[in-house]
Amino acid sequence: MRLCIPTDGGTGLDSKVFGHFGSAPCFVVHDTETGETKSLDNSGRDHEHGACNPLASLAGETVDAIVVGGIGARALMGLNAAGIRVFRALEGTVADNAAAAKDGSLVELTPQTSCGHHGQGCGC
Repeated sequence: MRLCIPTDGGTGLDSKVFGHFGSAPCFVVHDTETGETKSLDNSGRDHEHGACNPLASLAGETVDAIVVGGIGARALMGLNAAGIRVFRALEGTVADNAAAAKDGSLVELTPQTSCGHHGQGCGC
């Protein structure tokens, strides 16, 4: 499974997971089968609230799932419409979350469990 995990700017498996998809400085793309890992700059992080374009932020990378601390409902629905599943990240590193995704222990997010109010106690 090819995962995209928003990070604090780190570039590998030891990178810390960032709290929110759209404003993450970097994305780490990790293939749980081959172990291949690469990093992408999130050129779309400076967007207005509600204007996140998650597919453009992925810079053409093909991924099966996003693993994230928080994401808005519109971005979540856009990713789901493109066939990309979205899971709630565990605190920790890309490696921690890749292992959890591989063993099936991450919880899939729905529009009802996504972030509704950036910075307003939404739990992101």
